Amino acid sequence: MALWRGSAYAGFLALAVGCVLLLEPQLPGSALRSLWSSLQLAPAPPGPGSPEGRLAAAWDALIVRPARRWRRVAVGVNACVDVVLSGVKLLQALGRSPGNGKDHTILHSRNDLEEAFVHFMGKGAAAERFFSDKEAFHDIAQTASELPGAQHYVGGNAALIGQKFAANSDLKVLLCGPVGPKLHELLDDNVFVPPESLQEVDEFHLILEYQAGEEWGRLKAPHANRFIFSHDLSNGAMNMLEVFVSSLEEFQPDLVVLSGLHMMEGQSKELQRKRLLEVVSSISDIPTGIPIHLELASMTNKELMRSIVHQVFPAVTSLGLNEQELLFLSQAASGPHSSLSSWNGIPDVGMVSDILFWILKEHGRSKSRASDLTRIHFHTLVYHILATVDGHWANQLAAVAAGARVAGTQACATDTIDASRVSLRAPREFMTSHSEAGSRIVINPNEPVAKWHREGVSFHFTPVLVCKDPIRTVGLGDAISAEGLFYSEVRPHS
Repeated sequence: MALWRGSAYAGFLALAVGCVLLLEPQLPGSALRSLWSSLQLAPAPPGPGSPEGRLAAAWDALIVRPARRWRRVAVGVNACVDVVLSGVKLLQALGRSPGNGKDHTILHSRNDLEEAFVHFMGKGAAAERFFSDKEAFHDIAQTASELPGAQHYVGGNAALIGQKFAANSDLKVLLCGPVGPKLHELLDDNVFVPPESLQEVDEFHLILEYQAGEEWGRLKAPHANRFIFSHDLSNGAMNMLEVFVSSLEEFQPDLVVLSGLHMMEGQSKELQRKRLLEVVSSISDIPTGIPIHLELASMTNKELMRSIVHQVFPAVTSLGLNEQELLFLSQAASGPHSSLSSWNGIPDVGMVSDILFWILKEHGRSKSRASDLTRIHFHTLVYHILATVDGHWANQLAAVAAGARVAGTQACATDTIDASRVSLRAPREFMTSHSEAGSRIVINPNEPVAKWHREGVSFHFTPVLVCKDPIRTVGLGDAISAEGLFYSEVRPHS
């Protein structure tokens, strides 16, 4: 019926313009063009022929499973229950009103919470903070859990990545982290939790969401995003790290995923230093040849980030991070574009590419450096980049496309990309570098993965089809990294 209407409409337009030509043969071309555009009353709705529809179809053709697949994936060590709710509604329930925004590296009070939330909502940026006062946090968490609309989900990067992997029934997944009764109930049946990981009480994280254009007083969010905070000591001390590593011998994974280092920010400097050495020591106990992916998350402590870069990066094979973590990492370790205080809107592709290249060149595998790091999966709202040291990974074109596709489906809560509910917001053309000459890339929705090389490093870029009205933004980065890894193939004996 819709097809017939479209054909009839096109026929009517052609007839109308034909009549005008017959009656007024001398009418100039510009007038005809103006008439034609005025007759086209509305743009065609997004569908298979739209840039979004074409891009989604092109992805589907590109996303193929690797020749050698993972069979057993071990994930650790941060896990919790996420209480997801409207940030504005919680702060109103706590009797707060929007004042001036101000970032706090650690939250000590309700006032700090309100200022930090306002600061990040105004930027439309994601952030995660530690709440130092146990009693105050407990009261806020209780209020949050009881608010109408509050939802309980699996939380913590490790648990979320484990859940994503567990959706593939042919994969065996081990999860180590502080798993309380509520979390255990929420986990997929496919996720195995060793008895040593079970604890009597859950760790709760509060996830305050806001929508694009949402207003609170004079405040208006430019993008949909979330602000996360917790008083989480089990994850903060990475209590389950040793349990995790000791359980690997029996489980025999062919991929290890590690996350939760950012949770150490609530610890003293001395404890951070000691625990980081233990992390590196534990990682070195994992048999050689098993790739280790490290998932980063929002951080504010430059000293801790610098230590992670120098001590942990050489011990892992792969990294997952977003634009805030990437810039903060460069600032902490004096990398390219570190004088930039924050991204101005969409992160510049050339600048992102320079920082990724620098990480792999300065801290990745090379003939002269004993480092295992050969892969970085970078994700931001409107595009993703996979950067790999040549010769170590295969199927990365499919991996970057799969990671971007899941961002669109999970945010919109659909099984496949719905072209009418997503928009293509990535830059249509960009330079591949700012530090050197670079090349200009133009993106074609029919060939959505762009590839370029730079001194032994390959880059795969693809736009994201951004959900216009996201159902849930939490855990998107973890789903993206898990999906990218699922489609990745590590080359043996490299």
